[in-house]
Amino acid sequence: MKDHGLPTPVLEIGGTHVTAALVQGAGEGGWQVVPDSLVRRDLDAHASAASLLDAVAAAANSLDAVATTANPPGQAHNGRWGVALPGPFDYLTGIARYEHVGKFDQLQGVDVRAGLAQRLSREPRSITFLNDADAFGIGEYVLGAAGGSRRAVCITLGTGVGSVFLADGVPVKTGADVPPDGHCYLLQFRGRPLEDTVSRRAIRRAYAAATAAVRQDAAVRRDAAVTDDTAGTDAAMTDHDAGAPDVREIAEACRAGDALAAAVLGDAFAAAGEAAGPYLERFGAEVLIVGGSMAESWDIVEPAIRKGLAAVAPVLATLPIRKAERTEEAGLVGAAFWAQRAASHS
Repeated sequence: MKDHGLPTPVLEIGGTHVTAALVQGAGEGGWQVVPDSLVRRDLDAHASAASLLDAVAAAANSLDAVATTANPPGQAHNGRWGVALPGPFDYLTGIARYEHVGKFDQLQGVDVRAGLAQRLSREPRSITFLNDADAFGIGEYVLGAAGGSRRAVCITLGTGVGSVFLADGVPVKTGADVPPDGHCYLLQFRGRPLEDTVSRRAIRRAYAAATAAVRQDAAVRRDAAVTDDTAGTDAAMTDHDAGAPDVREIAEACRAGDALAAAVLGDAFAAAGEAAGPYLERFGAEVLIVGGSMAESWDIVEPAIRKGLAAVAPVLATLPIRKAERTEEAGLVGAAFWAQRAASHS
């Protein structure tokens, strides 16, 4: 099918939602999401496999109703689907590998490509999958955050740590220069998984533990009684969030002069730099792009990451670190770019 310059349809699947959109490729105006094409629907990550695929397909099929004056009659898009979603997933075969990860467990072993192709009335080969962090990084690269750099690294900081190492816009997954499969969340920091230090849950727990310890110490001094110094901390760590404020609120407390908040956030983001630093150096990264919800606290995130990088690789002390520029569009554009690339190589 000739696409007549038609936009590429994409899906971005998260733990609570699916987003469908049309993305116009390179050309006049550059890569961009087609105005008014975006559809976002809720997903129940614990639903049956059939229900999940039905929900995703419903969002996808809604794009057929999107019409632009430039499209030939009856054609809303070129039919080359790009689908970005989290792992564990076999992106080449389209087989889900979710097991004991707290979401999409019912998709374990399911051929998602075949299931979607049937529901979309498309050939399976028309659907290209990629990791959501890869899609985001590729999108930021395509949209200009990499500033023309040939070797760029993008990390996302939110519920966990996402990452992609890009060579000329293509994810690098193997070799000693990158973490396993290019994923920083698989790295260790001081003998523990990195996400035990850098993640939404880890930061909330650390702040809860720190404030509990201070309260306990104050009580000890006030009552002049002997107490177990670790009791408050252990209790805070046992409760998943221990009533702690969210990361955004902890960042606000940091700006307001809360020394505990500053220490917790500084330690967490420096850990990201320390863990990833050796790989950025070996990879020859020319720029580090940081996205995710925590990047909104850029005044706190950037100097802490730089401190961590410099601590393990002094050469990275001057590495350009840039906040992701197109957070809402990047994953969608990255999925479209990857689908177009797959089509051109088929």
